[in-house]
Amino acid sequence: MKVKEIMSTDVVFVDGSARVPEIAKVMKQNGIGAVPVVKSGKVVGIITDRDIVLRVLADNKDYNTVTAEQIMSDDPVCIEENSDIDRAADIMAEYQIKRLPVLHKGNLVGIISLGDLAIEQIYMDEAGEALSGISRGISH
Repeated sequence: MKVKEIMSTDVVFVDGSARVPEIAKVMKQNGIGAVPVVKSGKVVGIITDRDIVLRVLADNKDYNTVTAEQIMSDDPVCIEENSDIDRAADIMAEYQIKRLPVLHKGNLVGIISLGDLAIEQIYMDEAGEALSGISRGISH
């Protein structure tokens, strides 16, 4: 099965100039914990709720002035929509990530999460392997 068959296509994203309150509202309104940062259709970064806590609040920065570009993880790991599900699970485990932006010819078209893998009964093993890799920690 291909990533494009189970990915979420209603992906919300922000641009690099978005400020923390806007990013947090996007996350809250959509019930998500990560949001890609996109410029001209290309994923240039990703911000998680954890990034906001550790890179803004814990560092006592003014969240009203901090932009997505300042706190995003640069050059996020992505996957092409025609990749196999097992490849997505391997990437999630290797890089210890729960969400993977999905690309078509370099442009953002979806996102696949560990939850997406778990929902597909056939891929419970892959989801388990990915979670095991995420829980184990980076070993390279």
